[in-house]
Amino acid sequence: MAGIRMVNVKKQYPNGFVAIENMNVDIADKEFVVLVGPSVCAKSTALKMIAGLEEITSGEMYIGDQMVNDMPPKDREIAMVFQSYALYPHMTIYDNIAFGLKMRKTPKDIIDQRVRDASEILGLGELLDRKPKQLSGGQRQRVALGRAIVRQPKVFLFDEPLSNLDAKLRVKMRTEIKALHHRLQTTVVYVTHDQVEAMTMGSTIVVLESGNIQQVGSPLELYNFPTNRFVAGFIGSPSMNFISCSIAESNGDLFVDAGAFQVKIPDDKAAKVREHGGSEYIFGIRPEDIRKRRAKKEDYAEAHLTAEVMMVEPLGKEMFVNFSAGDVPFLAIIGANFPLEMNDKVELTLNMDKMHLFEKDGEMKSVADTAKNAAATKPPLRTEENPESE
Repeated sequence: MAGIRMVNVKKQYPNGFVAIENMNVDIADKEFVVLVGPSVCAKSTALKMIAGLEEITSGEMYIGDQMVNDMPPKDREIAMVFQSYALYPHMTIYDNIAFGLKMRKTPKDIIDQRVRDASEILGLGELLDRKPKQLSGGQRQRVALGRAIVRQPKVFLFDEPLSNLDAKLRVKMRTEIKALHHRLQTTVVYVTHDQVEAMTMGSTIVVLESGNIQQVGSPLELYNFPTNRFVAGFIGSPSMNFISCSIAESNGDLFVDAGAFQVKIPDDKAAKVREHGGSEYIFGIRPEDIRKRRAKKEDYAEAHLTAEVMMVEPLGKEMFVNFSAGDVPFLAIIGANFPLEMNDKVELTLNMDKMHLFEKDGEMKSVADTAKNAAATKPPLRTEENPESE
C-alpha cells in the first residue's frame, strides 16, 4: 500500500482557467480521506490528477515514494470507482469483475481466485452468472467495487460513487465502503459534494472551494473549529446560523449586538475578540446549540432571547423550527416533546460556549474559537439516520 503526497500542485487549462492554484495534501498510508466541497470546486479534478487522467501543470505528485507526474494511469497501481457503474451490459458479473485482469493477461487461476474472493467480500457470490440489467443499483455498485478490488491496487479512488443511489441505499453503501476499507486496510481518497457523507466516512476531510483548500482535519475538528465562515457553513446539517452583528461593551463584558437582541460573550471568547480588535463581525450559532429555555440552569455559558415561531418542520423525534427575533431569522432544532405553533413566542437558550465569530470581510476567518467549542454533549452531526432530540 502507499500514501499520496501533492506538493504545490497546479492545474491550469489551455484557455487560461486555473482549476487548482496551489494544492498541498499529505495522505498517509491506509488513511480514508474525503475531498468535499460544492460543485465546481475542483475536487474531481484533484482525484483525476492522482489517477493520471488529468495532467499536472506544475508541482509534484507522489504515490508512495515515487513521483508519478509523467507516469501513465495504468502504471500507478490505483483503482478508480466512478459515479456511473460503467459495467458491460453484455457480460456476466463474473466477466465484468474479471475484465481488467484479463486485459493484463493475468493467469486464469489467479483471476478466478481473486473474483471469488472479491465476490465473497461483497456478497456477490450468487450473482456472478447474471447480467448487470438483472441487478439493483446497489448490487451494480458492488460489482464496480469488485472490479477495483481484484486489481489489488495501492490506492482506491472514489469519484462520487453513491450519487445515483436513493437515500436509504446511500446510507447502506456508506457503511459497506467503510467496512471494506477496514478489511482491506488500503489508502482511500473519496470525492463527494455531500458533507454528511464526508463526515460519516472520512477519518480526514479536505474542504475545497474554488480549487483552494479551506481546511484539513478530522470531522470533529471541522465541526468544532471551522477556520472560516465557508467551512462553518458547509460542515454541519442543517447549516450554521449566520447573523451580522457588532460588538458592544458594558461593565467590562462584551456582547454580540444583532440589533434585535444582545447576548453576552463568554469571558474566554471575549478575550480573543479583544485581541483581534474590530467591531463588525458575523455571529455564528448552530441550530443544535439553541434550545427551549428551561428553569434549570444549563452546564454551559447561557444566553437567552425571545423569538417568534415562523415555521415548524416536524421530523419525528425533533423539529426544525424557523424563528425570528425582530428582523433576525434563524433556525433551531427543538425536541418534538415541546409542541410549537406558528406565531408562538418562545424563550430560547443559546449555548455560548459553542458560539462562533467570523470576520465580516476578506477571508472571514474565525476569531473566537476556544477549547469549549469542543465540549459537545451531542453528536457532531444530526442526520435522518441518527437524530437527537432536545
